[in-house]
Amino acid sequence: MSRIVAVAPVLPARTYSQEEITSALLAMITSDPSRQAVMRRIHAASGVETRSLVMPLERYSSIGSFQESNDFFIAEGTTLAERAVTQALEHAGLTPQDVDYLLFTSVTGIAAPSIDAQLVQRLGLRPDVKRLPSFGLGCVAGAAGIARVHDYLAGHPGEVAILLSVELCSLTVQASDDSMANIVASGLFGDGAAAVVMVGDERAEALGLPGPEVVDTRSRIYPDTADVIGWDIGGTGFRIVLSAGVPEVIDNNFAGDARGLLAAHDLTVEDVGAWAAHPGGPKVLEAFSRALDLPEGALDASWRSLARAGNLSSAAVLHVLAEEVDQHPAGTVGLLFALGPGVTSELVLLRWAAGSAAQAGPVAIGEAA
Repeated sequence: MSRIVAVAPVLPARTYSQEEITSALLAMITSDPSRQAVMRRIHAASGVETRSLVMPLERYSSIGSFQESNDFFIAEGTTLAERAVTQALEHAGLTPQDVDYLLFTSVTGIAAPSIDAQLVQRLGLRPDVKRLPSFGLGCVAGAAGIARVHDYLAGHPGEVAILLSVELCSLTVQASDDSMANIVASGLFGDGAAAVVMVGDERAEALGLPGPEVVDTRSRIYPDTADVIGWDIGGTGFRIVLSAGVPEVIDNNFAGDARGLLAAHDLTVEDVGAWAAHPGGPKVLEAFSRALDLPEGALDASWRSLARAGNLSSAAVLHVLAEEVDQHPAGTVGLLFALGPGVTSELVLLRWAAGSAAQAGPVAIGEAA
């Protein structure tokens, strides 16, 4: 089993209240007073209290093209990525030269060379580091990334790997688009990044650090749901596809997958002591709780992350994990999960391991601006 030995969530320096963001975006999205009233109501019901954004609020209405917003994504995304990886490695007690494998994911901007390639020289990673940039998984990529890094480390038990997520969702908000999808997205999504350091079995034993081990994973893609979540990509960039059907997909499918993964290890929902659910919004979190009949408070970490930063797409569930990762004793069973375009679900079964007395210490750090 691979082990998660550090999680570093980071946010941009500019943080605004939900009310400030709503007021700034109203005229940018619609001049219709009735649609503005809808927008105020949707934003107020989003469960979001503050969000951190990569640009000053007043600049969003002046973005003239997709090229301009994507150039900003590359510049600011690389800076956030550098901070996240640096902090994660420092708290794992490792250096950039120790990294053997880097999986990078984002769904809010594109670049070739990708952001992970830009980091090699900036961070001093080895020139032979193995990289895998990923685009298109969306919100599920935080969970899927942990699962795919785990798959890699199963064949490379002595190596060190990093999952890196960078999502600048605010750059995708569409001006003069008062569709319900754009109104919801403009009130829900925020900007942020996260880096997760994982090690294979042999390296975990050598390091002796505490933290959750990846026990097993499960992937599902649900038929006839391609129009529920995603992007329409065109001249103005990323136009969100977001239907009201996400909770229904969860209601119809999620419980069987989650309970099936647990049952494969002779576990039930009642055995889980740590939950890391993707904070996709109030209706999504309510659907997760309803599907699994969770006790009150089980998803509190996800609700707090949603209130503090909004939905950070692939980075969101990693911010939740960062809060949970050093809060549980050895032996605790955890379940981390997310949904994304497809609709796809990814579930990761975790079990907290003990570290050696000499090296035990915290493996997560708080969000830094």
